Amino acid sequence: MILLTHGDREYLRAPGEELQTDLGVLTVPEDVESGDTIETHLGTEFVARELRGPDLFNHLERTGAPMMPRDIGLVVGHTGAAAGDHVLDAGTGTGVLSAYLGRLGAAVTTYEQDPEFAEVARENMETADVTEQVDVRTGDIVDELDELTAGEPFDLLTLDTEDAPEIVASAPELLADGGFLAVYSPFVENSRKTVAAAEEVGLSEIETVETIQREMTFDDRGSRPSTAGVGHTGYLTFARNS
Repeated sequence: MILLTHGDREYLRAPGEELQTDLGVLTVPEDVESGDTIETHLGTEFVARELRGPDLFNHLERTGAPMMPRDIGLVVGHTGAAAGDHVLDAGTGTGVLSAYLGRLGAAVTTYEQDPEFAEVARENMETADVTEQVDVRTGDIVDELDELTAGEPFDLLTLDTEDAPEIVASAPELLADGGFLAVYSPFVENSRKTVAAAEEVGLSEIETVETIQREMTFDDRGSRPSTAGVGHTGYLTFARNS
């Protein structure tokens, strides 16, 4: 897939597909490369651009509220997720987190309970070109814990589910020595239960952070944080198996 951009407009298309807009019609060349300029029949120029992480957030099909890029950045920064890591994820949703981790080179096994959501996530992995890295499974990870804990340990366990505290109870058996846990929740009550579960099973380096980000506004009168929008997205709990 390739992004076609003109000003603030962006359209996601595959090579060979047609784009029809009020700016004209064009067909994406089969050999299109990032940086190429393609003209519509009206002479309007679109620039082809390779998909990057933030583009995935904007263009993957959504089945709910996906994790924001700033939250994903904290997950990567706090856990050191990297190429070669084996990641176990639950609560796939749109699959933005799994796609980001897959593009880092991690091998991700992710569980989604809703069959329709899981199918959308698989399509999104194709768009993100990470089908070799990300295995989207339909089902409840809780039902698979016995099998998962008996297998090879994971370097990272990421959860975005209401029953995260129940899964955290199995974290020592799921994670390799020194492996990390990252749990996202929109509600602080669930984060509190997650921390209690992590403490109960002896995980270390436990901390919970709230994600708040404010965009700055610059104009002739001065500079200040923007008054538009909500800066808070959720709570992230991190811990380590050691």
